[in-house]
Amino acid sequence: MTKNRTPLKLPELGMGEIPITVSLWLVEPGERVIEGDRVVEILAGAATVDLPAPTSGVLVEVLVDEDDRVKAGQTLGYIEPEDKM
Repeated sequence: MTKNRTPLKLPELGMGEIPITVSLWLVEPGERVIEGDRVVEILAGAATVDLPAPTSGVLVEVLVDEDDRVKAGQTLGYIEPEDKM
């Protein structure tokens, strides 16, 4: 079942060594998302960045909490296609 999960990864933001923090999850585990929907807010320095869903499905797992520090390339959670639920 986990093979079809799509990771929600923090992209390279091009901000060097600025600390990056998960500010706010906009979607709870178990909620549906459509590709491009805002899923999580990231705070990088003074900039707030919304990360979109890379695919449609259900957010099935969150790996980091709000206020956690994260790094580029880190997986923040997983989205699973609804037909696999």
